[in-house]
Amino acid sequence: MDILDEYCQRYRNWGKWGPDDELGTVNYITPDKIVRAASLVRQGKVISLALPFDANGPQTGRLARVNPIHQMLATGTDHVAGRQLYGGRPFPRGFGYADDTITMPLQCGTQWDGLSHIFHNGKMWNGYDAALVTSQGAAKNGIEKLRDKVVTRGVLLDVARAKGVASLEPGYPITVQDLEEAARFAGVTIEEGDAVLVRTGFMEYCLENGWGDYAGGNAPGLSFETAGWLYEAKIAAIASDTWGVEVRPNELPDSFQPLHLVMVVNMGLLVGEIFALGELGRDCAEDGVYEFLFVAPPLPITGAVGSPLNPLAIK
Repeated sequence: MDILDEYCQRYRNWGKWGPDDELGTVNYITPDKIVRAASLVRQGKVISLALPFDANGPQTGRLARVNPIHQMLATGTDHVAGRQLYGGRPFPRGFGYADDTITMPLQCGTQWDGLSHIFHNGKMWNGYDAALVTSQGAAKNGIEKLRDKVVTRGVLLDVARAKGVASLEPGYPITVQDLEEAARFAGVTIEEGDAVLVRTGFMEYCLENGWGDYAGGNAPGLSFETAGWLYEAKIAAIASDTWGVEVRPNELPDSFQPLHLVMVVNMGLLVGEIFALGELGRDCAEDGVYEFLFVAPPLPITGAVGSPLNPLAIK
């Protein structure tokens, strides 16, 4: 048996939360877990983990993804010039307004992969048929199912800082030993239901030196061997500051994101990509606190296979 097929079977959670489940590992987040996570708020400090959604984002058109296109529908200049009408007449009493729109792939910036985002041999999470995702969207595992679910204890595993480097090199495979060393460096123990954020420093390097082929190119990331660690830890979510969380180039021959096939399709693990972890890393290094309340629900876009978001670390 191929190691990919072996891992897909060994770390499969299909049916664990029933035949109709569409939440996956987010089920590990219990009400008690949320209450305990809320107790981590002691400073009233809120740190956004989102990259700005604008034309300066990392996308280059690879994987058919482009950066957000922000357009104004109505402006202050329209108002001043008297071009804003209501029923063919100017608005009464000096009223004016601005309005705008945005066009963007839902996974072009900081985002969650939905459980309907990845398929393997015609199946998606919990054994649902991939054909349930049509031009109308996902009939199963739509991202909207998580609209009130992603609130838990967050833990930063700052692998780059633990290794004493500004950024891991593209192609560097983060091992289980690396993750455990980063946890010891942070003084934390990974617990069931946690959201684990892995900082490689690669985004900060690209922000300083140019995006290059950040989106879709080679990157540091989780080694395929970490699948067992992710499964045994029973975490709710994993996220990183790279475009795909797992290492690129991939370690298995003739493969594309094989760890996603294990994590998303079989494990049901919520995966977050393009998280901006620089400010959080600096703050954790300064106060020595690497755990926090993590609040990151997706936009409830019915039938979507992913969602942009503004994840928050609250201390």
